[in-house]
Amino acid sequence: MNILIDGSGALSIALGGSLLSQGVNVLFYASHRTKKAMENGIKRLGLFENLSFSREEFEVYTDYKDIPRKSIDYVFITSKTTANDDISSKLNENRDILKDDGYILIFQNGFGNDEPYLRYFPSNKVFCARVITGFKRPELNVSEITVYTEPIELGTLQDGDINVLKPIAEIITKSGIPCNVTDNVAKFLWAKMLYNCALNPLGAILGVNYGKLTENQYTISIMNRVIDEIFNVIKKAGYTIDWDNSSDYKDLFYSKLVPDTYEHVSSTSQDIEKKIKTEIDSLNGKVIRLGKEYGVDVTVNKVLYNMIKAIESDF
Repeated sequence: MNILIDGSGALSIALGGSLLSQGVNVLFYASHRTKKAMENGIKRLGLFENLSFSREEFEVYTDYKDIPRKSIDYVFITSKTTANDDISSKLNENRDILKDDGYILIFQNGFGNDEPYLRYFPSNKVFCARVITGFKRPELNVSEITVYTEPIELGTLQDGDINVLKPIAEIITKSGIPCNVTDNVAKFLWAKMLYNCALNPLGAILGVNYGKLTENQYTISIMNRVIDEIFNVIKKAGYTIDWDNSSDYKDLFYSKLVPDTYEHVSSTSQDIEKKIKTEIDSLNGKVIRLGKEYGVDVTVNKVLYNMIKAIESDF
């Protein structure tokens, strides 16, 4: 099996290490800077088994044209969502790197990230993953798993056959990170949207970790409003979720989900610290677009979105 990992961040390296540990042929599409760092190999550290691989055990490309034609079984999209327009366009221009039965699997924050790829690829070829594990990259070629709360979930938002994802789930699970295939990945993605949209922008604006946001009545009030608005969007848009109402979700949110990830600093915060564009358009921005489409009030989501956009405007 040949898997191209399109991206070179912490998640990319962790998944690459997982795949390599199970004998998969791994190819990375990376920046020149990261490719140079990978000359020293890659490492997966932190929670679960630590893994290390030399440069001779994987391939790195900085140009799609150099990737062997008809060689790729799966493309893992692990980049920031801000790169989706560019990546989907370039994959389309170089679509012959995929085998005839090749697939695209998107490992990203947010909801609806398959949409840019559906402009070019059939709906039964594009799949999505829900990842709620925390990663950081202490070095360009090193990924550290810092937080784990639930398994990775693989599925489709379209009409794909989820059975083609079972080999991937088995490989990732055998590497030490639990991974499942689900026939309703939307509910898992929305569960993560509830979590990320409540925590990421507010934590970034205030410069605090997830846990601190639950220790202040004012931030709790804001997060509760965000969660209520998203629940209204989910219901009006016709999606299903595991909780009957927002109160049931909040019980889990404050009793388990945030305590389990108390020290985590959001990717939004990390992006702002680096002065790069955040993924806010795929998070609260998606809620706003659906709110407009279905006539749902999402005022608090809009305020947080606008504040992040204001911060970004100086980048």
